[in-house]
Amino acid sequence: MRGGGAPPSRDTQQQGGGGEARSSSGLTDLLSKTTTTWAAAVSGSQTAASLELSTGKSVIAIGGFSGADDAPTLEQFKEWVAEGTIAYGEIQSWVEANHTATTAGSSTVYDLTT
Repeated sequence: MRGGGAPPSRDTQQQGGGGEARSSSGLTDLLSKTTTTWAAAVSGSQTAASLELSTGKSVIAIGGFSGADDAPTLEQFKEWVAEGTIAYGEIQSWVEANHTATTAGSSTVYDLTT
């Protein structure tokens, strides 16, 4: 999460300079089955929007539109994870150190529910 924001998400395959994101079918299948307030937390709003459209679930954009804003903070993200409101996501270094990685299709995600 560069500059206090989120790093590029591994949950989608980024394409071109237009910021379009295309999610893998394994990831959309995984997120479609979630029951938390937020199915996932990803970097940038275009990635979040793509996943929301393909899954019908709410996805939070870490770092705002471009992924570079400091919103939410790491402390707020940790609080939401502790409350069980986010199923999958990343604030890279903290998530890697504290949660187990799994593969969904061609995407690496971290299960925040455990």
